[in-house]
Amino acid sequence: MKRIFRSILSTILVFSISLAIPQLSFARDVRKIQNDLTAIANLSEVDALSHWNNNSRAKKELTSFIKAITDKNNSDFIPVKDRIAVFDFDGTLFCETDPNYFDYMLLEYRVLEDPNYKNKASIFERKVANMIKMQNETGRSFDNLPVDHGKAVASAFAGMTLKEFNNYIQEFKKQAMPSYRGMLRGEGFYLPMVQIVEYLQANDFTVYIVSGTDRLIVRGIFDGNVLNIPNRQIIGSDETIIAKNQGNTDGLDYFYKADDELILGGKFIIKNLKMNKVSVIMQEIGQQPVLSFGNSSGDNSMAEFVISHNPYRSLAFMLCCDDLERENGNKSKAEKMEASCKKYGWIPISMKNDWKTIYGNKVKFVAH
Repeated sequence: MKRIFRSILSTILVFSISLAIPQLSFARDVRKIQNDLTAIANLSEVDALSHWNNNSRAKKELTSFIKAITDKNNSDFIPVKDRIAVFDFDGTLFCETDPNYFDYMLLEYRVLEDPNYKNKASIFERKVANMIKMQNETGRSFDNLPVDHGKAVASAFAGMTLKEFNNYIQEFKKQAMPSYRGMLRGEGFYLPMVQIVEYLQANDFTVYIVSGTDRLIVRGIFDGNVLNIPNRQIIGSDETIIAKNQGNTDGLDYFYKADDELILGGKFIIKNLKMNKVSVIMQEIGQQPVLSFGNSSGDNSMAEFVISHNPYRSLAFMLCCDDLERENGNKSKAEKMEASCKKYGWIPISMKNDWKTIYGNKVKFVAH
């Protein structure tokens, strides 16, 4: 658990390139990350996963796995370069429904409430935003909503620079969570899962986020938040990015100029769910992970891919949203996921029974 120096050096490089913060602030942040990971590496499994109940099957399975694969004398030993873990985002690391996905609520706000944009929204964008609103209010499902939502996000924010889009997300993160007291929209990380990520990082794992949410939105949520996941390890649904002066010129015919900057191109590319997650893992990571964490049918293919014909010992975990007192749980959905875990050999994580807390003692779920 003490082999953290290579990951720290990698973190330093990523921060210096991607965050472009002042040197003193940079040094301070790096020291904090190093101190935090060193502290985690020196903790016992009980302390490192203190938000988990000791009788949790998932906790026992994971800690047993880590002991085996980090022991060079064990037949299950996995070299550091092959310690890859993939995590879904919504409902796996972060509050999924309040009353809907973060990116769904972002679009609804942009199109129906933002005073600077709502009167400019297209008919299609308003149609999609109203479908989201109806889903929030009635629970009605719409078959094409995931892809339509991706298209509407791409068009509703078209022309923004990447910095402007990120700033917009940062402002939205400051809104209060409607179903919780003491939590903002950007603070909805599951603390037991935060511990899992840090526990893996302290054991030399490279952690990737593989989300159905727009990649740039997930990056915005992680910006300035509790976990140290660099942008290059965040994968999600995609929209086009073009040069500011490019217009409709094909990228093969356009030369990026010194006075250019990157903007959102307005066109949706792909929804990163189901089998698409498996494809993008191989496209962007280039190797089979050994750990998978998800929570829905959108993660099923990723989970099965990780544990199928893997040259290394591998595990897939699935969160079950069975807590109706501390979280916007869904008993029916949780039972379906538990049944899938039993069928496919995945390890269920019960939010109700496995976790001592979800968001911390200062956060209260108030909507019933």
